[in-house]
Amino acid sequence: MSRPLTDQEKRKQISVRGLAGVENVTELKKNFNRHLHFTLVKDRNVATPRDYYFALAHTVRDHLVGRWIRTQQHYYEKDPKKICGGWQMEEADDWLRYGNPWEKARPEFMLPVHFYGHVEHTSHGVEWVDTQVVLAMPYDTPVPGYRNNFVNTMRLWSAKAPNDFNLKDFNVGGYIQAVLDRNLAENISRVLYPNDNFFEGKELRLKQEYFVVAATLQDIIRRFKSSKFGCRDPVRTNFDAFPDKVAIQLNDTHPSLAIPELMRILVDLERLEWDKAWDVTVRTCAYTNHTVLPEALERWPVHLIETLLPRHLQIIYEINQRFLNRVAAAFPGDVDRLRRMSLVEEGAVKRINMAHLCIAGSHAVNGVARIHSEILKKTIFKDFYELEPHKFQNKTNGITPRRWLVLCNPGLAEVIAERIGEEYISDLDQLRKLLSYVDDEAFIRDVAKVKQENKLKFSAYLEKEYKVHINPNSLFDVQVKRIHEYKRQLLNCLHVITMYNRIKKEPNKFFVPRTVMIGGKAAPGYHMAKMIIKLITAIGDVVNHDPVVGDRLRVIFLENYRVSLAEKVIPAADLSEQISTAGTEASGTGNMKFMLNGALTIGTMDGANVEMAEEAGEENFFIFGMRVEDVDRLDQRGYNAQEYYDRIPELRQIIEQLSSGFFSPKQPDLFKDIVKMLMHHDRFKVFADYEDYIKCQEKVSALYKNPREWTRMVIRNIATSGKFSSDRTIAQYAREIWGVEPTRQRLPAPDEKI
Repeated sequence: MSRPLTDQEKRKQISVRGLAGVENVTELKKNFNRHLHFTLVKDRNVATPRDYYFALAHTVRDHLVGRWIRTQQHYYEKDPKKICGGWQMEEADDWLRYGNPWEKARPEFMLPVHFYGHVEHTSHGVEWVDTQVVLAMPYDTPVPGYRNNFVNTMRLWSAKAPNDFNLKDFNVGGYIQAVLDRNLAENISRVLYPNDNFFEGKELRLKQEYFVVAATLQDIIRRFKSSKFGCRDPVRTNFDAFPDKVAIQLNDTHPSLAIPELMRILVDLERLEWDKAWDVTVRTCAYTNHTVLPEALERWPVHLIETLLPRHLQIIYEINQRFLNRVAAAFPGDVDRLRRMSLVEEGAVKRINMAHLCIAGSHAVNGVARIHSEILKKTIFKDFYELEPHKFQNKTNGITPRRWLVLCNPGLAEVIAERIGEEYISDLDQLRKLLSYVDDEAFIRDVAKVKQENKLKFSAYLEKEYKVHINPNSLFDVQVKRIHEYKRQLLNCLHVITMYNRIKKEPNKFFVPRTVMIGGKAAPGYHMAKMIIKLITAIGDVVNHDPVVGDRLRVIFLENYRVSLAEKVIPAADLSEQISTAGTEASGTGNMKFMLNGALTIGTMDGANVEMAEEAGEENFFIFGMRVEDVDRLDQRGYNAQEYYDRIPELRQIIEQLSSGFFSPKQPDLFKDIVKMLMHHDRFKVFADYEDYIKCQEKVSALYKNPREWTRMVIRNIATSGKFSSDRTIAQYAREIWGVEPTRQRLPAPDEKI
C-alpha cells in the first residue's frame, strides 16, 4: 500500500493551480542564496528557519515586483486571543516585530492628517485651522491575481509623529512630554479597535477611522489629478469625471467619514459649489451594510466629533438639513418620519447616526445576502427605501476557492480536478458537473478518504495542542465564528450538555461519537461573550474527564481562532453549525467555506444559509427552528423563556445544573449571569429553538451512521456551492455598483512583448 501524499506533494500535483508556479528553478535557487547571503547576511551554518522564510519571501517578492509595476502602468495607461483558566485573555499580537518582507514603505507619499482645531470663515472660504497634525505613512503590499500576471496594491497607513525631538525640549526637561506626545500620535495605528467602553477608547477609535479615511482620500485625489503612471504633476483639475474613475465602497459604517471628508476636500480645498460636490460624492460612494443589530450601527456623540473634527460636524449638519428638506418635500407633514430619518439623533446625548449618513451620501446600498437585503428594506432602513428604492440592492457574499479549497484542502481539490478538470478554480459554477458523480462509488470513496485524512491530521494537531485524546472516527461538529449572543453558541452548549446527560443516564446505549469544537473571539469589553467562552471550557473540563463518557463525546474550545487555524479545522469538519436566530445574521462566509470543503450544515433559515439550502436543496441541509416570520410572531406575542423551562424536562435539568454549579463546583454562582439572561432577557430566544435543534441533531447522528449516504449528501453540497465564489460577488459589485465590466484578460509579463 502506497503512503498517502503530503499536502505539499498534492499541491505540486495540482500544477495548473499555479499557486506556486515554478519558472526557472536554477534562477530561483540562485536568488534564494543571494538573499540569504546579501540581504540577511547569513550563511547556511547560522541561518534559522525564520531566515530561510525571509530569504524565500524576498525571492518570491522579486518575481512579484515586475508584474506589480507593470500592473500599475497598465491601469494608468487604460484610464483601486489566548485562553487562561478558561477565560479569554487579550494579548498584543506584535506581528511586525520582525518586519514584513512583503510590504514596501512609500515615505515619498507621506500625507498630513488633521485633528482638533477650529473653523474660521474667511474671505477665501471656510478654513480648518490650529489643528494637530499626524503624518500618514503608506505601506504597499502586492496582491497577485490568479494566473493573470496582475499584481494589485493593498495600501495600509501607519501613523507617524510630525517632528523629531527638539533638543531644547530635552535640555529643559520636556523630554518625557515629547515622548508622550509622540506616542499619542503613533497610537492611532499601533492598536486595532481598542475597547471603546470608555471615552478615551471611543476617541481613539474615531481617530483611527478618520485617519485611514483622510489619508486614503488625499491619496485617491492625488492619483486622480496626475493621470499618467509615474506623473507627479496635477493635470486634471475638473472633477466631472471623478465618479467614472473612482469607486469608494463603504464597508459598513466604519469608513462613513469618507462622505463629509470628500465634501470638505471638494468644497473647502477644491472650491466646488456644494451641489456639484454633493453630486460627485454621491456618485462616487456606495454603502454595504453588514448587520441589522441596532447596537452594531455606529452612532458617534456630537460632542466627540465637534472636538475631534469640527469642520466635519458642520458639513454633516448641512448634509442633514438638505436631506431632511428632500424628505419633507416627498412626505409633507410627516414630522415623525423626519425624526426617524435624521442623521442627528436627539436624546440625553446627541449623536450622529453613521448608517443614515452612509445611505444619504451613497448612490447604492446593499446587504450581503438576499434575506438580509430584504430585511433592511422592511425594517431598519424602511423609510430610506420608501424615499429612494432605486438605491437598494443585494450582493450575496462569497469566498475565494483559491484559499478556501485549493490551498487549505489540496486533497479534495485534486479529487475534484481528476473528475471535472481544473477550470473550476476560476469558474466555481463548474462544480455542478460533480452532480453526475453523486452515485459514482469510486468518487464517493475518494471524497470520504480525503475527509478522513483531514480528520486524522487535525486529531493529531488537537492532541498535541490540547492534550485530549480525539476519536478520529467521531463526528467532527464545528462552530467557529465571533462569540456573540445572536450566533447562539449557547444553543450549541445546551445540545452538548443534553448529549452528556443522555450518556450518563444510559451509559450502555449506543451513541454516535462526537467531537464538538467551538472557536472564536469575544470583543474585549463584551462580558456575556467572555462568560460564554468560560462556559464552553467548563463543560469541556467535565465532559472530557468523565470516564463514563470515554471518547464518545469530546468538547474542545479552539483558542485564538484565526485564518491559519480555520485552514486546518474547516477541511476536517463533518458538521457546520450555523444556528443564529433567524433574521439576525447578515450573511456569514464560514458557512460557505464549510460547504465547499465537504461539511454538512445544521442551521436556521438565516443569512446566506437560505441561499445555500436553495442551491443544494433543503433535503441536503439540516434546517431547523423558527423562520423570520415565526420570530416576528413570537415578538408580538411575547417570548417567555419560563414556558419552555417548565415544559421541557431536559432543558430544565440543564438550567438547574448551570445554576447549581455542576460545571463550576468551586464557584457555584459562576454562570448565574448566563442563567439570568437565558431566563429573563434573552433577545435571541435560545429556548424557543431548543427542541427542534435537538431533534435535528438526532437526524444528523442517524445519517452519520450511514457513511455512503452521508458522503452522497456531501457531494451534492460541494457540487452546488459554486454560487458562493467571491469571483461572482465582485463581478456583481463591478457591474451593478461601480459601473465596470469585469474581464479575464491576462496582462503580459514584464519581459513579454505587448
